[in-house]
Amino acid sequence: MTQTAPYDWVWTHANLCIDGVELIEDGMLAIADGRIAFVGKSHPGPWRAKTHIDAQGLWVSAGLVDCHTHLVFGGDRSLDFDLKTQGVSYADIAAQGGGIRSTVAHTQACSEEALVDSALGRIDALIDSGVTTVEIKSGYGLTLADEIKMLKAAKRLESLRDISVVTTYLALHALPDSHRQQRHQFVEAVTQEWLPEIAQSKLCTQVDVFCEQIAFTPDECRRVLQQAQRLSLATKVHADQLRQFGGAQLAAEVGALSADHVEYTDEAGVKALAQANTVATVLPGAFLMLQEKQRPPLQLLREHGVPIAVATDLNPGSSPLTSLTLAATLARAQFGLTAHEALQGITLNAARALGLADRGQLTVGARADLCFWAIRHPRELSYWLGQRPPVSRVFNGQVALGDFRDRVIPPPK
Repeated sequence: MTQTAPYDWVWTHANLCIDGVELIEDGMLAIADGRIAFVGKSHPGPWRAKTHIDAQGLWVSAGLVDCHTHLVFGGDRSLDFDLKTQGVSYADIAAQGGGIRSTVAHTQACSEEALVDSALGRIDALIDSGVTTVEIKSGYGLTLADEIKMLKAAKRLESLRDISVVTTYLALHALPDSHRQQRHQFVEAVTQEWLPEIAQSKLCTQVDVFCEQIAFTPDECRRVLQQAQRLSLATKVHADQLRQFGGAQLAAEVGALSADHVEYTDEAGVKALAQANTVATVLPGAFLMLQEKQRPPLQLLREHGVPIAVATDLNPGSSPLTSLTLAATLARAQFGLTAHEALQGITLNAARALGLADRGQLTVGARADLCFWAIRHPRELSYWLGQRPPVSRVFNGQVALGDFRDRVIPPPK
């Protein structure tokens, strides 16, 4: 091992989850300048470190990545859930002022500051579950000013917490009441006016659409996604959640980073995703809360080599889920993911779903976003139903020394 300067931090006698599949027991991990500098078996050197910690058998994974959330919103939908459990239909809930329009009304009524304040508790919960990178979508504003407000609030969270935030403009989510008879005009305004202004303001790096029979057609979504590409923005698609509607094929056609939900995606859609190298993101929280029956085509995704990511889909209506490790557990219990697939789904493949090649695995040169876990085996990360926070969470190379208490090894005299 060639080393010209001391590492900032070295952990020995650690168990390493390299990429969700490869495991190294009694390993060594070193970081320097906020990057991973060495990963391998523990050995005596020669090497130098500013701080040397005996991990004493802790398991280490890459920091977790939540690649699909709607974390910024006003109000909540707990009343909707209460009514639903009493047998009230979604249509009747909406007629009583509930549903997505309730969230839109509350979001529009909130100031940017109020949106930030309400989101802090939710992002803190994700951080507690080991998340170091989170994607946050707009989509509840439904006016240009309110969409911008949401994106600004999402970006501000990054300055208030030790977490990377990837902002996504959910350009087509729902049709505003003001455009019930002007659907074409709304899509045109989003495509030709709103999207260019948001892109110019650099408030997002990605654009998403809800391609579904109850939302927007593939043709409408295609117009927005192609405009996003012209503006050098990455794309994502809410695809085939409620029926096979061509969402996965659309995602593949435009080279989207991910197609999300994919419960009803057929083999043609899966093959298209594979050819486009598009990630399929499964969202078990929404599947649970909506009491869906159609599971994602897991075996087809495996057979055709489509990367599978797992996310919370944290939102007030269909997935009020604030733990990414719980999302991984639900993905295993409901969809049949293996422990390796679940761990890759919240690290390596989740990073791929956001176009981030510098995180999601323990490899030299990657960002030093890490989680240290007091577990016997990594499969426990997608086993427990309750929150089991990491012993320590390292963000961008910043280590809380107190987390390791008596594990620091004094330098030789």
